[in-house]
Amino acid sequence: MEHKRADRVADLILKELAEVLVRKVKDPRLADITLTKVDVSPDLRNAKVYYSLLGDDQKKDKVAGGLESARGFVKRELGKRLHLRRIPDIAFYFDASLEHGSHIEQLLTEIKEPGQE
Repeated sequence: MEHKRADRVADLILKELAEVLVRKVKDPRLADITLTKVDVSPDLRNAKVYYSLLGDDQKKDKVAGGLESARGFVKRELGKRLHLRRIPDIAFYFDASLEHGSHIEQLLTEIKEPGQE
């Protein structure tokens, strides 16, 4: 039963966090990110937020820095929006699945083009 609650809290955090990042955080480094998933520990104390973006390593480093600097503000905003006894500690992790999928799509497109060998 606790696991289901953690899943519901994760979905709620994902929804609210996306809105906070779009409407409240004014950091231009965070303009192109996509939140992909939130995992909340069964005791609801920790939340891993996965994000994705397309870009080079320098852009990824800037985004990671922007997310880290906005972490405290984001947690306070979630505290105002969520009706939980304790707001989970948030950690951001890069999710390479979007980048990987884009690379595979590019390879498939190259294979389909006639005249290339």
